[in-house]
Amino acid sequence: MSGASVEYSVANSHPHFEFLRQLTLMVERAGSSMEQVLALSELEHNPHMGISERVKQESDAVIMLQSAIELTKNPALPLNLGRRFDVTALGSYGFAIMSCTDLGSCMRIMKRYQTTLGAGPLWRVLDHEAGLAIRTSIALGSPDQRRVVSELVFSQLCSTAEFLINDHLRGAELQLCYTAPDYAAEYEQLLSIPVSFDQPHNQLLLPKTLLSCPVRTANRDGHEVFLQQCEEMLRDRNKIENTSAAVRRLLLQSAGDFPCVRQTAQRLNLSERTLRRRLEAETSTFRAIKEEVKNILALKYLANTQLTIAEVASLLDYTEAVNFRQAFMRWHGITPTQYRQQRL
Repeated sequence: MSGASVEYSVANSHPHFEFLRQLTLMVERAGSSMEQVLALSELEHNPHMGISERVKQESDAVIMLQSAIELTKNPALPLNLGRRFDVTALGSYGFAIMSCTDLGSCMRIMKRYQTTLGAGPLWRVLDHEAGLAIRTSIALGSPDQRRVVSELVFSQLCSTAEFLINDHLRGAELQLCYTAPDYAAEYEQLLSIPVSFDQPHNQLLLPKTLLSCPVRTANRDGHEVFLQQCEEMLRDRNKIENTSAAVRRLLLQSAGDFPCVRQTAQRLNLSERTLRRRLEAETSTFRAIKEEVKNILALKYLANTQLTIAEVASLLDYTEAVNFRQAFMRWHGITPTQYRQQRL
């Protein structure tokens, strides 16, 4: 189990592309196409753009996944998709995990460097009475969207852990905070561990016996190299995030009168070109951050004020309420009115 050799290569490694590649294969095997998925998702259509270029935000990927479920008539598609995940698609981060000596070390490496991957749910690794609790909180989106994301990420986590130790996760347990869906039996069938619903947290519980299991791809020499690469990425990420955080804070403070990118750069004492270059280095854009801020403020206004939908739209710089409604639907899969009703 511990003597396997693996050829490490970071060429073309990116979780975003791996997600789209595997989803495409599953959709096509079910007799549908990704063009049908994109059309049903109402994402931007441009024959000169590839699929990855049209999936610009994390919310786009979730909506697309829901459309794939509808087209394939397979509600357990996210669970199946997670089982196909290839940890090598995570590049140096993935190889740092694969080269650890035991599963417990893998989990702690995963937590330390997870922000180097960019978007996606963040994990917390907590000491548990019997071992470790790998916990995540998914706050945005509709309840259905949060369930779909939970299925995907925990299926990926379980599949990766099994690959690392070349065995089932004996003694592990998955706890989920939502109600069991109609296809709940497929959870245990696909994940091979007990699953309980309506729990306080979304978390995978790993006993100490599993944490000490040796990793079959362990590589002490390679591990140091990959850790150094991850540390460099983390330092770069933290530097870049300072710029993103500054843009985000400025936009939040300017609600109702959002500055354009040129004005934002001036307020941060940067040239517009420098601001764009720094955000691009983070695989982000001014437009994406502005969308994120609008989303945050929309949720706040709808939940905590009596403002009409039209008034909220105006505060968020939408010329028409219908444009705000379409944006909110893209973010959460429900209308602003439906979201407000759910909060009552």
